[in-house]
Amino acid sequence: MRSQPKITPDLCILTTDQEETAITWNLVLSAVEIPHIVRYDNNNWQLLVMADKELLAIHELESYFTENKDWPPTPPTPDNDFVPLLQPPTLLLIGGLILFFSITGPWEKHSVWFAQGAGNGARILQDGEWWRLLTALTLHADTVHLLGNCFIGGVLIHFFCRLTGTGLGLFAMLLSAGFGNLINTLIRGPEHQFVGFSTAVFAVIGMLAVLTHQGRKKFTGRHFLIPVMAGMALLAMLGSSGERTDLGAHLFGLFCGLIFGQFLSREPLHSLRHSLLFQTVCFLLFLSLLIGSWLLALQL
Repeated sequence: MRSQPKITPDLCILTTDQEETAITWNLVLSAVEIPHIVRYDNNNWQLLVMADKELLAIHELESYFTENKDWPPTPPTPDNDFVPLLQPPTLLLIGGLILFFSITGPWEKHSVWFAQGAGNGARILQDGEWWRLLTALTLHADTVHLLGNCFIGGVLIHFFCRLTGTGLGLFAMLLSAGFGNLINTLIRGPEHQFVGFSTAVFAVIGMLAVLTHQGRKKFTGRHFLIPVMAGMALLAMLGSSGERTDLGAHLFGLFCGLIFGQFLSREPLHSLRHSLLFQTVCFLLFLSLLIGSWLLALQL
């Protein structure tokens, strides 16, 4: 019995200078059992097949490269290239709250600071003293109230401003906290009175929850529930118990933070955070609103 002569592929159909491409040719044609040879000659990789297998080999290779044109997918560029132009003002903000408390003291009925700056539903809703929505953020009922907001708020604001920049972060924090106090006052009515930085703390929690989840390309529907649930979990742990806890301020601060976080994670604000001019304008607006609110309050 005579053995069949061995047939050697002798028709060169493709060449490349990329070894990785030649390896792919070899794997694809081996998988479909098409006889072939991949050899290195004259600084190039050559693919040889038998003449009657030429069209089939080219078809299989074209099909493979078409199906895998965009594979593996390009990983999303991590949004970690942002470096704040100024370091987050954590110590400055905490120091300012503590220094201001040393001036105003705890909440007392005859204190001019609390009489003119504390949140008062009747004065806000009936007399239009809107600045109390902001001045109340800088007042604290006692030392425990102050230190709790400083320690928790300081850590959160540090990470928040690393994502947004100092000016934009502080301005967004002030606005979202002010709106949170406004909604709480509208719901609680003229009898409601409040002080404390905790509304701002929970507004920052809401904005952080959104910004740290912004990497998803689709951020609608069930994806929106992720930062909402994260914020609600922190609300349950940090701000829903205690005899003097203003749950409404915490809840609506968190709610406004989630809304503001949506704006911060979108264009053009997401790009403008790189601008020194924009950050400076936002910081000046933050200072103007806060100081201006106190000037209005004390003039009365």
